[in-house]
Amino acid sequence: MSSPMREAPARTLAEQLRRWPDERLVALLRDRPDLATPAPHDSSQLASRAATRSSIHRALDGLTHLELSVLDALLVAGQTTSEQVISLVRADPGTVSGALDRLLGLALAWEAPGGLRALSGVGEALGTHAGTSGLRPFSADPADAAAISQRLDALSPGARALLEHVDAHGGEGTTGSARRTVSPADASTPVEELIAHRLLIPRDTGTLVLPGEVGVVLRGGRTTVEPVDAVPEVATTSREPALVERAAAGAAFDAVRRVELLLDRWGVAPPGVLRSGGLAVRDLKAVARDLHVDESQAAFLVELAAGAELLAESPGTEGELAWVPTDEFDAWTARPTAERWAALVSGWLTSSRVPSLVGGRDQAGRSWNALAPDLASGLAEPARRLTLAILAELAPGETLATGTGTPSVVAHARWLRPRRPAVHDDLVAATVEEAAALGVTGAGGLSRAGRLVAEGEMGEAARAIAEELPRPVDHVLLQADLTAVAPGPLEAELARQLHFLADVESRGGATVYRFTQDSVRRAFDAGWAAVQVHDFVASVSRTPVPQPLTYLVDDVARTFGNIRVGHAEAFLRADDEAALAALVHDPRAASLGLRLLAPTVVVSTAPLDVLLPRLRELGTAPVVEAPDGTVRVARPDLKRARRRRGRQAAGALEARKEAQVHAVVTAIRAGDVASATRPALVEATTPTGALSALREAIEAGGTVVIGYVDNHGTSSERVVDPLRLDGGRLTARDHRADITREFTVHRITTVRPATGGTPAG
Repeated sequence: MSSPMREAPARTLAEQLRRWPDERLVALLRDRPDLATPAPHDSSQLASRAATRSSIHRALDGLTHLELSVLDALLVAGQTTSEQVISLVRADPGTVSGALDRLLGLALAWEAPGGLRALSGVGEALGTHAGTSGLRPFSADPADAAAISQRLDALSPGARALLEHVDAHGGEGTTGSARRTVSPADASTPVEELIAHRLLIPRDTGTLVLPGEVGVVLRGGRTTVEPVDAVPEVATTSREPALVERAAAGAAFDAVRRVELLLDRWGVAPPGVLRSGGLAVRDLKAVARDLHVDESQAAFLVELAAGAELLAESPGTEGELAWVPTDEFDAWTARPTAERWAALVSGWLTSSRVPSLVGGRDQAGRSWNALAPDLASGLAEPARRLTLAILAELAPGETLATGTGTPSVVAHARWLRPRRPAVHDDLVAATVEEAAALGVTGAGGLSRAGRLVAEGEMGEAARAIAEELPRPVDHVLLQADLTAVAPGPLEAELARQLHFLADVESRGGATVYRFTQDSVRRAFDAGWAAVQVHDFVASVSRTPVPQPLTYLVDDVARTFGNIRVGHAEAFLRADDEAALAALVHDPRAASLGLRLLAPTVVVSTAPLDVLLPRLRELGTAPVVEAPDGTVRVARPDLKRARRRRGRQAAGALEARKEAQVHAVVTAIRAGDVASATRPALVEATTPTGALSALREAIEAGGTVVIGYVDNHGTSSERVVDPLRLDGGRLTARDHRADITREFTVHRITTVRPATGGTPAG
């Protein structure tokens, strides 16, 4: 390396390095791997264009089927008048005019000097999504409708059928062996006949294209065959508003009480966190069994608690992660029931979690677990708000029809947001079920509180549901068959204590609890004494305590604690009682956790490999006893080092060094691209914006820089080539490692175009 190169300024040298071919850079890095320094790069123009495309996609995602069809008609007609657009759309002229006004308000269309036209970039962004006609734009010099009708009338039946087939299947075909220049009189096949009448236009690529003006005439002068303003109706039935209010209030009370019971149990015995995150299936089944619900409802309650920030991961007693109630849970339990319900609803409404997926399988065939990190979707919150808005349009007393109500809501939502992916339909259907389980709806209709939730008035919703919630009772009725009947919803503290003593046998207008040996023993395990149990059941019952229950409690108390279990790592046994007693009381043996169980038996909390050398240090000569009671004296295992199988070949070492250098070059190139595109201030990308930017990169085959947060919370920037988006996952080629891998979309924080070029690998 020459001295001028060594003395060059760092920034200038770094700029030179980026212009070098990779072969020269590899050779340089063998001697000076510290010369690659990123240089600044202005990407504001590209970022601005990317932001514009993302804004167009977001605006299109909020359009209805009618508005998309009107915009599509404007693209087909090109620059034209609003009257012509209205005439092209198969819908009521008033609704089309209103849709045009909204498109102008969103700046997706504008009044140019030559007439109304769509914003540049809208056609590319719209593509062939739902709501589009599939027609191509009008020709530069289109024939009028009358002339096209005459040509259609002159066609043979076979040619007419072929033309309609092309129109119905994308508006494009192939020429095959047909002649491209032929007169109507000389046409010998239907394809040649259509070419001769200029109803299909041949291209240089060997394809035939149906002009937009011909497709419009084929469809009766409109861009579509079916009306585009026919909104799918929601299937409803009439029910008394009082029934809706009572059903919603009962479900709301049950949701609050079950979440409270769930977190009470987990506060004492929290379940562990899976290595991959989430809740184990066995723990979910235990929740379903304890709360007397099915597993899908149990998953919803667990996710509901987490969404309200009442549940989180925390290190357990042994350092392992466990699902534990948060500090907020204690404050939450002290609030009135209506406020607790409002907190749960607010967390559910704004959460991106998708509990309806629990129990299903992802595209890789892996089962979805509750509380799993990837169990989320950016479409969850918009789907919930849209569903509640649809239900809010129903008049009081109108509820969803049994069986057909939910599918009709899904169809209605699909008309309102036709560009949303298919998973949006599943989210809407799940919202209907979750709203019923949470008490936002009752008997298929929104309650008064539910309508306030749909309007975003959570405080008013809490006050509204407080008037309908059942009044809690402070007593039960004990029966001679070891059951207790709660004539209504119990007060929170009474219900919590009764769940220690009895199991729920049935629910309904009155809840039936049954006392068993296992349930009473559960109370003793929690620290209750027999006197406390007798006093409690006597104080909460409006009927005398039956004798069988008294006998049951006393029988359990007599047998409780007869057998005791403790922890021990090793035991010591000797015939010399005095020697064992002296050892137990020796201050130097305090760290061994010795405990005298019998005059000749001592247990220790220290493991055997620690206990033996410590006892020898104390002047004893212990030996190890086998499981059958015999003495086991064994020579220590011989330790050996593994013999090397010869020195590694020099060629293998050189190949490894070469691979490492190439890996460094790849990382440098990827880092250059990431650094060159980093703006002064990076704002977090919304899920919708990230998806739009990634879709654009996939369509253009470009390279982007993404900000990504891994499972450990570590944020980094990756230079990737997006390949496909599917099921909330991005498949892309990672330039840093030069491999194809998957990224979870909701963990992507920023997306920006890579302007530094594709890194060499």
